[in-house]
Amino acid sequence: MSERVVVIGAGMAGLWTALALAPSGRQVIVLERDPPAPDGGPDAAFADWQRRGVGHLRHSHAFLARLRLIIRDDHPQLLEELLAAGCRDLPFEGGFTDQHKAAFTADPADRDLVILTSRRTTLELVIRRYVERQPNIELRSGVFVRGLAIRPGPVPQVTGVTVDGPQGPQTLDADIVVDAAGRTSMAFEQLAEAGAAIPEEAEDCGILYFTRHYRLNPGVGEPERTDAPLTGDLEYLKFGVFPGDNGCFSITLCVPEVEQELRTKMVDPAIFDATCARLPGPARWIDPAVATPISRVFGMGDLHSRWRDLAPEGRAAVTGFFAVGDSLVRSNPLFGRGCSFAAVGAHLLRDALAASADPAARVVDYQRRVARELRPFYDVMRDADRSAIRRAKRLLTPGYRPSLRGRLAKSFVEDGVNIAIRSDLRLFRAAMRGFHMLEDPRLWLRRPSAIAKVLGYWARGRKANAAAYRPPGGPGREAMFLGLGLSPDADIERLAKAA
Repeated sequence: MSERVVVIGAGMAGLWTALALAPSGRQVIVLERDPPAPDGGPDAAFADWQRRGVGHLRHSHAFLARLRLIIRDDHPQLLEELLAAGCRDLPFEGGFTDQHKAAFTADPADRDLVILTSRRTTLELVIRRYVERQPNIELRSGVFVRGLAIRPGPVPQVTGVTVDGPQGPQTLDADIVVDAAGRTSMAFEQLAEAGAAIPEEAEDCGILYFTRHYRLNPGVGEPERTDAPLTGDLEYLKFGVFPGDNGCFSITLCVPEVEQELRTKMVDPAIFDATCARLPGPARWIDPAVATPISRVFGMGDLHSRWRDLAPEGRAAVTGFFAVGDSLVRSNPLFGRGCSFAAVGAHLLRDALAASADPAARVVDYQRRVARELRPFYDVMRDADRSAIRRAKRLLTPGYRPSLRGRLAKSFVEDGVNIAIRSDLRLFRAAMRGFHMLEDPRLWLRRPSAIAKVLGYWARGRKANAAAYRPPGGPGREAMFLGLGLSPDADIERLAKAA
């Protein structure tokens, strides 16, 4: 008899879980508290779709190559529908420097290093409609899940969910419950009360997000790519331009939590656009002759990295229950890996369920697969967050001078690693495979040939490598603050008093 699977949440994690499990013959019921998608196309979804359960619905999104390959290889019809709706492929060659272009020889593997980009509402709209057409999947909107149905024991067993029904709370039985509710999930609190010891590690990402959407003016194409960076890290501000669907694009500005003066003002559209106007890359895109804003500034905070372990020390803490996406592994959205984590996790769950019928063995196997496939990327992102938090605080510390070791480490990255990637096409390919989750992101730099090249570029010095450096992404902190009419000293004084 086929198993009945109840999935909590119809965001990316829920949709990909349904697509991964339904072809196995299981009956998959996806429950969502929000209303269904509105009629119409991408613009109607962007304007009217209300998703309380997806706080980042109108922030910038892109699918890394790992996820696009899942779509291309397992759901070619879905890829066609995404592209037909205006979603866009950004090929590997789009990130080339002049040095790369001069050395370029096509490699068949380059076809795998493609980003799929669009407004999140468009991506989710098309995927949702595709999911709704698949056999063995039932998507129920407007259903509020009150909690898990749990059978107590030394290892608690989840047997279904309790939902609000016409006559009050009702229990929906299931062989497997998948928590795809994201960062707002309440399931783990209930499991803890039932005696399931599920350890977790969590820490603040130290940053807030601000996104605004724009549409190219009629008859105007996207600005020609130049050396002016479309992404960058100024330590007090990170930025990125995200091409979207149907003539739309978005810009996301990320402000460290410690920069209170800047982050409290960034939700103001005038401040947001004035900031973009002082960044050479984004400035060309928001020129009134080029594009017009089509949204307010969307803010997003409370960002944390989180890793939960359903099988501590190799023992299942609960049976009949799995988590996919942000409810299990959550990281800084800056790296664009959330949707890929969700899709990969869903496929890892499929494989774990196929490998064994034993409820406890399934949980252990799933957690092992998740650790093997996702932990390297989680660790790299967490370490990058820690480093960014330290750098942002140091920028507000008068007279701070890094140690010799710190200066060498910074120079190795900026004058060695980054220059090698921007100069050597093979190293760029290798680094992009890690970025796109096609291999461990640390692997390429552990290869002797790669580290030798990096050291060689580092030893040449800045003058010899001058052509490989990116132009400045924007002004220094003081110049930006003064240009925006903000006080560059307010947060410095605030931190000094707190110390």
